[in-house]
Amino acid sequence: SQTVKMKLKHNINPILLQFINFIILVYSFVTYIPWYIFSGSRQAIEKAKQVKAKPVNNRPGGAYRSVNSLHCLASVLYPGCDTLDKVFKYAKTKYKDKKLLGTREILKEEDEIQPSGKVFKKVILGKYTWLSYEDVYIKAVNFGNGLAVLGQQPKTNIAIFCETRAEWMIAAQACFMCNYQLVTLYATLGGPAIVHGLNETEVTTIITSKELMQTKLKEIVSQVPLLRHIITVDGKPTMWSEFPKGVIVHTMASVQAMGAKADTGNKQQARPVPSDIAVIMYTSGSTGVPKGVMISHCNIIAGITGMAERIPNLGEKDIYIGYLPLAHVLELSAELVCLSHGCRIGYSSPQTLADQSSKIKKGSKGDVTTLKPTLMAAVPEIMDRIYKNVMNKVNEMTSFQRNLFILAYNYKMEQISKGYTTPLCDSLIFRKVRMLLGGKIRILLCGGAPLSAATQRFMNICFCCPVGQGYGLTESAGAGTITEVWDYTTGRVGAPLVCCEIKLLNWEEGGYYNTDKPYPRGEILIGGQNVTVGYYKNEVRTKKDFSVDENGQRWLHTGDIGEFHQDGCLKIIDRKKDLVKLQAGEYVSLGKVEAALKNLPLVDNICVYASSFHSYVVGFVVPNQKELIELARKKGFKGTWEEICNSPEMEKEVLKMIAEAAMAANLEKFEIPVKIRLSPDPWTPETGLVTDAFKLKRKELTAYYQMDIDRMYGKNVK
Repeated sequence: SQTVKMKLKHNINPILLQFINFIILVYSFVTYIPWYIFSGSRQAIEKAKQVKAKPVNNRPGGAYRSVNSLHCLASVLYPGCDTLDKVFKYAKTKYKDKKLLGTREILKEEDEIQPSGKVFKKVILGKYTWLSYEDVYIKAVNFGNGLAVLGQQPKTNIAIFCETRAEWMIAAQACFMCNYQLVTLYATLGGPAIVHGLNETEVTTIITSKELMQTKLKEIVSQVPLLRHIITVDGKPTMWSEFPKGVIVHTMASVQAMGAKADTGNKQQARPVPSDIAVIMYTSGSTGVPKGVMISHCNIIAGITGMAERIPNLGEKDIYIGYLPLAHVLELSAELVCLSHGCRIGYSSPQTLADQSSKIKKGSKGDVTTLKPTLMAAVPEIMDRIYKNVMNKVNEMTSFQRNLFILAYNYKMEQISKGYTTPLCDSLIFRKVRMLLGGKIRILLCGGAPLSAATQRFMNICFCCPVGQGYGLTESAGAGTITEVWDYTTGRVGAPLVCCEIKLLNWEEGGYYNTDKPYPRGEILIGGQNVTVGYYKNEVRTKKDFSVDENGQRWLHTGDIGEFHQDGCLKIIDRKKDLVKLQAGEYVSLGKVEAALKNLPLVDNICVYASSFHSYVVGFVVPNQKELIELARKKGFKGTWEEICNSPEMEKEVLKMIAEAAMAANLEKFEIPVKIRLSPDPWTPETGLVTDAFKLKRKELTAYYQMDIDRMYGKNVK
């Protein structure tokens, strides 16, 4: 079974193991009766077995809905709150003086010189300082009015190009109130993509930070002719001489001061209606130039209504840590869910998240340790990193400690798969690992890309909390499905949210049909109020990806292939774009092969490539430096990091390990990479080879490695 495959291997004497297993059996038997009587887990086991979604009719391809919204899809969070400004006003009235947005003060910045001569910036951060709901509301009102003084008109575009921080949310709320259309761009997008977004939306004002203004914006500002105002959220920047004429730089505080003085008598008519565009969100897209997705007020509200329903007991006791890009639909939705339910949001960044993070000075506290959040969202890339780090630490333990950890890990995996809890293991063995994320996490939300079963199980076991795996797209306002907290199965993304319905469309080329047995399969179509208006100034692409049925319901054609299980939960099994037909006619799903190989300790990242003109698959691998250097040492290979990566001998060794992992993951022979290229340099959003959510950009990777592809397919490389 899958559980047996995911267990960790130990080296304990078989007789001692028999004795330990006997002790575990006695312990389980003695503790079962009090657990059964006093624990709420019985209800959880019952709930986990229940059907979670059903088709609305018996016809093949009928839409599935959550059992909680079979007769009517949910679309409004609070009665009468049909636009985002009304949602915030409702929350402000209800939670007035409660803390809302928190930021850590910088006590000290230092430059730390590494042995290699590189200089790393390190910070020592203080406590979180908080703004209440009322504080944020007043700041947003003033900022919105200040923008009006600068000439911003309702229903016109304004851009935000900024790191995740409190000012981002304040600026967004100001735009929602005044009906300005907020254009969002990832802070890590490349220059040409930023220029494209700013010029396509014809913005005259951009909200940014000093850091981004002096780096990314400085290089491209001359290519954005309509730009008139730059607003920095963190104080006055030092000017640069080659600044184009006609562009004025303001601070956020000065715009708020203008707004506080302004006469707002004729303000009422500017309020948005539900169908007005709230956000034009540029997705970095795995292919081509970024597309601007137009998301209306009612799209976002429907989406966050669906998401909030899957988080039990969400409320004022919760603290959420915000560190993913707010220009990403997953983070924006999660924070709006929190803001509308009285939760606190403490801001962070990937560089300051944990005690071991790159910018935190050794011995001082990372953000999770200080904030102790109860809710956290993560993309699989980050969870995979935590998984590998902890496993490396386990391998460095003494033999006794390691075997104790492995026994507890495997025991808890057994218990979880039966729906039981393990309080003793949690407090004795996993407490230390749990503290890596502050020790108080009760739900981890994961989205953005598929999460491997092994990583999901690891998070369940070591962080003692459910992992809510979600599936949604920018085009569906982030909403689609999320697993129930008591559903501990792996590899699935849950039932449709209460705001939407999902149906499967036959895809003949891939051989997927909604009449397939045992599970109906096909392309995933999402329908509901959360399905967005379409792509900005791109009617052709909008017509291709969206459709409207005879009832006027909008449907998004996702390009993902899924199957529905008996309990109404969805599993993503393929992707239309990732399917390549080999020369002999076999279909290879590139994403499936990558997911199977990504958890190898030796592999930091992998991109599989297949050509229809050849009969085998090849791959580009970013190896884990520590693991590959250790493997080279074992094989007696000496050389620099580049020499190790470029060595045909090391390629062969890594290929052997990849083949073993592929066999263990039950990949077909034709799916296993036959040749690889080891890349000495990691793929980051800055390189343009992966998106901001670390999804592979296949087109760019193919172009980057074209010479290697030719070599691996035996073409003559000049």
